[in-house]
Amino acid sequence: MSIHTAASAQEVLKGRIADDKTGEPLVGAVLKIKDTEEGSVTDIDGNYEFITSHPFPFTLVVKFAGYEQKEVEIYEALDEDLSIKLKNSSLLNEVVVVGYGTQKRSDVTGSVATVSEEILKTPVTSVDKLLQGSVAGVQVTQSSGQPGGSVSIRIRGGNSINGGNEPLYVIDGFPVYNDNNDANAGVTAGPSINALASLNPSDIESIDVLKDASATAIYGSRGANGVVIITTKKGKAGQNNISYDSYYGVSQVIKTLDVLTDAKQWAQLRNDARINSGKTPYYTQGQIDSMSGGTDWQKEAFRQAGFQNHQVTFRGGDEKTRFSISGNYYKQNGVLENTDFKRYSGRFNLEHNFSQRFRVAANLTGSQTSAQTVNDQIVRFLLLMPPTVPVKDANGNYTYQSEFETPLGNPIATLKNITNRTNTFRLLGNIYGDYTITKGLTARVSIGTDLINNKQNVYIPSTIYQGANSNSTGTAAIGAKFTNTWLNENTLNYSTNIGKNHKLNAVAGFTQQYYKTESVTGGSQQFVSDALTYNDLSTGAVYTKPTSNTSDWGLQSFLGRVNYSYAQKYYLTITGRADGSSRFGKNNKWGFFPSAALAWNINRESFLASNDYISNLKLRLSGGLTGNQEIGLYQSLSTLSTNTYFFNNQTVIGFSPNRISNPDLSWERTKQFDAGVDIAILNNRVDLTIDAYYKKTSDLLLNVPIPYTTGQSTALQNYGVVSNKGIELALTTQNVKTEKFNWTTSFVYSLNRNKVESLGDGVDYVISGQSIAKVGQPLGSFYGYKSIGIYQTGEATPGNIKYADINGDGQITQDRDRVVIGNAQPKFLAGLTNNFYYKNFDVSIFFYASYGNKVFNQNRQQLEQLTGQQNASTAALDRWTTSNPSTTMPRAFFEDATTVVSDRFVEDASFLRLKNIVIGYTLPAKLTNKAHIGKARFYIAAQNILTLTKYTGYDPEVSKNEQTTLTQGVDYGVYPNSKSYQVGLNVTF
Repeated sequence: MSIHTAASAQEVLKGRIADDKTGEPLVGAVLKIKDTEEGSVTDIDGNYEFITSHPFPFTLVVKFAGYEQKEVEIYEALDEDLSIKLKNSSLLNEVVVVGYGTQKRSDVTGSVATVSEEILKTPVTSVDKLLQGSVAGVQVTQSSGQPGGSVSIRIRGGNSINGGNEPLYVIDGFPVYNDNNDANAGVTAGPSINALASLNPSDIESIDVLKDASATAIYGSRGANGVVIITTKKGKAGQNNISYDSYYGVSQVIKTLDVLTDAKQWAQLRNDARINSGKTPYYTQGQIDSMSGGTDWQKEAFRQAGFQNHQVTFRGGDEKTRFSISGNYYKQNGVLENTDFKRYSGRFNLEHNFSQRFRVAANLTGSQTSAQTVNDQIVRFLLLMPPTVPVKDANGNYTYQSEFETPLGNPIATLKNITNRTNTFRLLGNIYGDYTITKGLTARVSIGTDLINNKQNVYIPSTIYQGANSNSTGTAAIGAKFTNTWLNENTLNYSTNIGKNHKLNAVAGFTQQYYKTESVTGGSQQFVSDALTYNDLSTGAVYTKPTSNTSDWGLQSFLGRVNYSYAQKYYLTITGRADGSSRFGKNNKWGFFPSAALAWNINRESFLASNDYISNLKLRLSGGLTGNQEIGLYQSLSTLSTNTYFFNNQTVIGFSPNRISNPDLSWERTKQFDAGVDIAILNNRVDLTIDAYYKKTSDLLLNVPIPYTTGQSTALQNYGVVSNKGIELALTTQNVKTEKFNWTTSFVYSLNRNKVESLGDGVDYVISGQSIAKVGQPLGSFYGYKSIGIYQTGEATPGNIKYADINGDGQITQDRDRVVIGNAQPKFLAGLTNNFYYKNFDVSIFFYASYGNKVFNQNRQQLEQLTGQQNASTAALDRWTTSNPSTTMPRAFFEDATTVVSDRFVEDASFLRLKNIVIGYTLPAKLTNKAHIGKARFYIAAQNILTLTKYTGYDPEVSKNEQTTLTQGVDYGVYPNSKSYQVGLNVTF
């Protein structure tokens, strides 16, 4: 930019510096005459003025954090003010959504991360999957490959042993805890359906993740596990358009397991097992020699499955009214036969300005989802069914079950014939009004509701194993669950500037929320015909016991937050929220959750004003207290349970106490401290955020032993402490930026160390199956024996597994020789995304890594029993014999299956995965303009196509117990994850 005038030299230089798009004044922008110290800094209105005697011509250099530096050449004196507009060059000046408001990123004092625009374009079933590898400090686990299946999320580690650990989701201002039980009426058997899958990811405009106490304390008793704020797309004035987004794809299982599929090999294994146990062989050698082939049950069950998505969106409006209307259809077939997930959804967002002071907005989404889920026995049956059993008999009918000792039904017959469907309708929305009372003071009143209507249908025909296993000829069950949540929020927001350097923003409010759910189940057995399935329970000869239930909770809250800044250099945030919850004892209904944070924009200090390398440098420090109310309902009250008794040969129902009251039951409280630094250098080409945190959760809600004189063995009380500490790093670099080619890289790294500090007086551990919560160890630890090889000839029981005698007493016992044998929590997580743009082409490559986490491979535990009563791993071919003294695989032995938990089955589940790759092409404008199209882009994509891991199971990203923390990292009969390929189209008119 050059300025030429014919006027004589002037000594005063003045004007205004502003944002090139919004026109907002840039306070604290630095102006200097190049290669000198002469200059000025803009005031609260973005104005500057200084006197110079520097001879003409000279170059005026203008700098402001988060904006591109600008140089203005001045040749002669100016006749008028010189106003300069700077272009935003980083994320510092974008608006991020925080609790009950928004802030510029440069003004944020807490730890807040935003999911990038490129990640939001990723085609996924549910919004929570978009967080994996894109936000530091967030661990996302796809619990199973069931279409629409459950996802588990931990923000900065798990805090609770028995309570909820999932974050709070705030969708357009409506707080939602993602409890999958809301989409489960209680009759289906298999993986849970993700309740959040009802929200269409294509409707999302932005996702902001609040991680530290300063950011989450505004949500008080629900902020301990972090907060995910989701904002959906809104209409914009003067931007009327119609868009259509679509993709088609296919998926297939990532891998299958190596089990015996050769009938001869399995028959020999069965004979060896019987001979080693002193029994006669089952097969003669002639029978074995005549065998050929064998059934590959996994091959019979897995398929290449299609999926598709279609979305139409209308957006636009004017200065008074803005709207966004969308409709979506999504269908995903599972890689296992007869499993699927479908979603129909619609969204309506509207904003209307009745006047300059009064604005009303509404956000409403409705969805209908339907999922056919896999029976929870299927994967286990696929692995354990012997290859000598055919899928169909000589008459073309499905084989009923395995002929051998382990009871196994034909999994293919079950897959194709069972009905195990979950249907969920969800309506989520709110309406609010903003009224400006006076300059800087705005009131908002919001009313919202979340309705979930769930129905589950189950029918197991008499022709399959499960349908006749209980001496019935067909089994039907129906469950219905209706959940209603309403919310009212009332807030005041005040913003003002005091003098030239002081800026104040405050929010205060009162909110109330109420939740109620009702459910009912019923069923029948012994149907005359399978024709009506679950549609007429009265045709069953035997009715199963019906159930019904209702529960509710309420929450009232007072909240407040004050943000103060001085000269855009020094920031202070103070937050407090008081929550009153019906979930807790009468003596502890209310809790108060405060936090405070400081931030210092060092780069705006005068001693860095002339620095050409540092674009941004901010230090942050925060501390505070948050709570967790996700503990179940009525836990503080004494309750009764029903029991069945027999008197005079008649069945009667009675009641007995099953819990004593605890009027002092209170919140689980999490104290958290966070220190962070935000750095941008080389004119924002490199942007780095580092956080270190420590959080300590106390008053854990645990069932602790109590005297038997109370009539109960345990009671829920506030005992125990769990801590998490860690480091997070988020790095974004602009590697190349030219007119034709652009390359950016984003890297996130998370390290968290979890530890059980206390479990109450005199309690050192809590055991649940193969998992243990033990003082001094992290949650998710596995507990069992240490194996030290195979007994050899001359030793006791040659060919059997040898376990370590930990206490040296010469015996192997449960209470003295079991130790911690691994942990499911990773040592670190990392995500790496590279985005390339060349002319009209775009490429995005995303890698995700997890290191140090272990998985208890219970599938392998079953497959290595080598009893000859069920199928086995191909590792059985190297089993111990006198001529093959294997040190890894035991001998075959015909005995009842035993499930010894040992470190043999605790495997390193570290992995590096090519999570997503997308290659797109946008048609040139000269072509789209002729067709009256605003923009058209085609792309091809692939997900999970490469996984590097030592884990021997289906997939290292697995958790049989889904969202639980104590028993995480168990792989047993879980629906395997899949890889996929797809093509897509984005077009805007």
